[in-house]
Amino acid sequence: MKKIIECVPNFSEGRDLEKIEKIVNPFRGKDGVKLLDYQRDEDHNRLVVTVVGEPEPLKEAVIEAMGVAIREIDMTKHQGQHPRMGAIDVVPFIPIKNVSMTEAIELSKEVAKEAAEKYNLPIFLYEKSATRPERQNLAKIRKGEFEGMEEKLKDPDWKPDFGPDKVHPTAGVTAVGARMPLVAFNVNLSTDNLEIANQIARRVRHISGGLRYCKAIGIELKDRGIVQVSMNMTDYTKTALYRVFELIRIEARRYGVNIVGSEIIGLVPMEALIDTAVYYLGVEDFSMEQILETRIME
Repeated sequence: MKKIIECVPNFSEGRDLEKIEKIVNPFRGKDGVKLLDYQRDEDHNRLVVTVVGEPEPLKEAVIEAMGVAIREIDMTKHQGQHPRMGAIDVVPFIPIKNVSMTEAIELSKEVAKEAAEKYNLPIFLYEKSATRPERQNLAKIRKGEFEGMEEKLKDPDWKPDFGPDKVHPTAGVTAVGARMPLVAFNVNLSTDNLEIANQIARRVRHISGGLRYCKAIGIELKDRGIVQVSMNMTDYTKTALYRVFELIRIEARRYGVNIVGSEIIGLVPMEALIDTAVYYLGVEDFSMEQILETRIME
């Protein structure tokens, strides 16, 4: 049986199409690897790639793409709305088929070790791969972002798991790990006031007393003249998308602001959307077994 793992690397480039194609190319035309999707965002200045494959060829493709990103991206010139600390900001591995979480963790460690040695890049292990409890949360590792990493790495408590104890001069720092599937879910608001988005993000995210399995920040979309609450839903089976959507709607009312749309970055499990559709349609006693595609794929 083939072992299939998903990888969703995030690169700090969302504007230069030529650079983006160079970064994505290592995932094309390789046996044992399938490029599913890649999306860029100019405001976030970020590229999110979704790829699946067998462990060994996937590892080789990811490491190759990391090398391209290091050559093409200069973090000293990078500006964007999304928090970031490196050219290859984060590389998560997700077990999909015939693969255990333990195997995904092992693959993440192999990629981190080889990439750190090959590119002289400081790398932290995070989420399920973390070597310390405080490193499980990516936000804690990324705190300070690229500009603050040089000082942060001087602290012995923040010694990288692999690679040098100092920031790569142009590629910064990278986090690699294994995790369960998450949904990158953004909700857009009818205002250009970033503080409103920040306040709402504080009320919905778990770390500030909001919903469990929700990470959230406020983002400014300058080209559209609006702001958004940008979120990672780390377990959609326990905190559904409709719950955070409705909570944002409630919190926005106090500022006289409406929701004007939402977006999903990258791919999303069918169950996450079905769960939301069932809620808004008020469907009773619905089961995933009633989904046509589910029965076809059995």
